[in-house]
Amino acid sequence: MLDINFIRNNLSLVEESAKEKGYKLDFDNLLSLDDSRKETLKKVEELRKSKNDNAAKLKGVKGKPDQSLIDEGRKIKEELQTLEKELTEKESELKTFLKRVPNIIFDDVPLGGEECSVEVKKWGEPRKGEDAVDHLDFAISRDWVDFERGAKVAGAKFYYLKDGLALLENALLQFGLKKVLEHGFTFMTVPDLVSSKVLEGCGFNPRTSDQSDEYYIEGEDLALIATAEMPLTGYHMDEILDEEKLPLFYAGYSACFRKEAGAYGKYTRGLFRVHQFNKLEMYAFCLSEQSKEIHEKILKIEEDIWQSLKIPYHIINIAAGDLGAPAAKKYDLEYWSPVNQKYQELTSCSNCTDFQARAVNCRVRRKNGSIEFVHTLNGTAISLARAIVAVLENYANSDGTLIVPDVLKPYLNNKEVL
Repeated sequence: MLDINFIRNNLSLVEESAKEKGYKLDFDNLLSLDDSRKETLKKVEELRKSKNDNAAKLKGVKGKPDQSLIDEGRKIKEELQTLEKELTEKESELKTFLKRVPNIIFDDVPLGGEECSVEVKKWGEPRKGEDAVDHLDFAISRDWVDFERGAKVAGAKFYYLKDGLALLENALLQFGLKKVLEHGFTFMTVPDLVSSKVLEGCGFNPRTSDQSDEYYIEGEDLALIATAEMPLTGYHMDEILDEEKLPLFYAGYSACFRKEAGAYGKYTRGLFRVHQFNKLEMYAFCLSEQSKEIHEKILKIEEDIWQSLKIPYHIINIAAGDLGAPAAKKYDLEYWSPVNQKYQELTSCSNCTDFQARAVNCRVRRKNGSIEFVHTLNGTAISLARAIVAVLENYANSDGTLIVPDVLKPYLNNKEVL
């Protein structure tokens, strides 16, 4: 969430960022709402003063007070009740509008839609596709995945992992966990449900009402999480952290639930885009002057993981039109798919500045005593379903065997082949 005063003082910047992100908002209406709120607040404060003055006069009267003072007090009370209700409604309307305003973008974010994202780095030699093995065909042939029974039990795009694939998932998790611990992250398991306050605080605001990807629990103020980023964002909600304790680095492991499995125009085969998967997520709370450096640090950890797995990738600086509401800047790491002969989504990392922290009221007390909002960042360590796809495409053989990547052998009884 952006501060209304920041919006007023940087209106052109906020308007342009929202436009580039694809949000259509009436900022004149927003400022008009705020003006109206301020005017009502002024009247409320004047009436509260009058109420206190009247009460003081009544208290100072010896004997029975004059009826006019009593009548005046009653009139002030009635007017104040009406105006306070009006103020509450206007504040609620303003807050609802502010939730729809996306974070501003950094100067080095490319403008335009998804196709305008810019490649900033490439690593590894992309393989030609002649000997590439499709991950779903391979997994089915080994009886390592069962989508049919997953659909029978939970619906389309749910699945069971079995035997070698379930063991491979565990190996990937353990390897990813080893990496993030080496970089100073604190491992956490997190709730798989969050309240609407946390969900809204994360800034997962769809551009239109039919774009929500979350599963909501009927009759409860709860939703299944789409990523551990959500409960991690809420971890320090309504807290004031001490400056000397920052930055804080957390690695959250969770199941992730998303409706987007059949997303139009997206690659959806097999395990690549499903309704439920497991993920190890990196998250940081830091000072404002630290966030850009930490963004690069999180990206380097992601690179370290995939270089260790020896899977070719490139990194792209995501264009404004493909950024979500919270991110001021986002990198995607996409692996080279020898099957599809193109780069495909694998991990991402975002700098959300103080956008999420403002919404969940997470602040820092500086050494000089001043208090301000922290910055938050997130990045994927291992998104296990897609990681499995990338490993199978790069290590599966046409004879039905899977070469175990060197770094995963310690977690698979040192097997060379599965």
